[in-house]
Amino acid sequence: MKFSKVSEAEITGAMAQDFYSWFSQHLKNDVIVIGGGPSGLVAAHDLSKAGKKVLLIESNNYLGGGFWTGGYLMNTLTFRSPGEQLLKEFGIPCKEASKGLFIGSAPQICAKLIAATADAGVRILNLTRFDDVLYKDKKVKGAVINWTPVAYMPRAISCLDPVTVEAEVVIDATGHDACVCKSLAKRGLLQIADFGPMDVESSEEQVVERSGEIFPGLVICGMSVSTAYGVPRMGPTFSAMLYSGRKAAEVTINKLGK
Repeated sequence: MKFSKVSEAEITGAMAQDFYSWFSQHLKNDVIVIGGGPSGLVAAHDLSKAGKKVLLIESNNYLGGGFWTGGYLMNTLTFRSPGEQLLKEFGIPCKEASKGLFIGSAPQICAKLIAATADAGVRILNLTRFDDVLYKDKKVKGAVINWTPVAYMPRAISCLDPVTVEAEVVIDATGHDACVCKSLAKRGLLQIADFGPMDVESSEEQVVERSGEIFPGLVICGMSVSTAYGVPRMGPTFSAMLYSGRKAAEVTINKLGK
């Protein structure tokens, strides 16, 4: 097998030109989704399919969040019905473990959901850390971001200023950390609680029900909802994560207009 003759400079140039080309087109967006776990992926997917310009920001080098490991490092994921219906929509196989409880392979589910989100046209900035909100006219108008490794550098050599990306709506899908909500709370702009003790049955329903706009320009979904409103935690079951992301997308589409 003989590969094409390509120089190292060409390789570097191709990466840099493509990255900064699409990045410059996403300095202004319809929606920025902070967090690439299950709820963030579904929200970003649905919004992009609806024709919205979406930028997904993830602090890790991988997407999927808790989807990769499930509970106790067992990479089988559980979904309470009707979660299997949404899995089927994404072409994700699952099987019924007991009445109303379905299971699937974490790596396979992650791979399919990530691929579906990318195929929908969502642009993804991974290894990128949410630093702060862009706040104007008493509304959230975007996100201040920096490379994730900067946070782990010694202070003396990490004086690297962040940059800002704008959006009509920001979605906090950062899980229990609720990073975007907390950036407002620390300034007294928003009051939030903390997630409650485990109660799967009440948690999943409340997370979906309360997914939506919590502050002008800020929509929350997934376990950010649990932290913001003091809803019980749900542990390693994921139907509410999927439906919460979908509801966040629906709320955002209505807010933006057709």
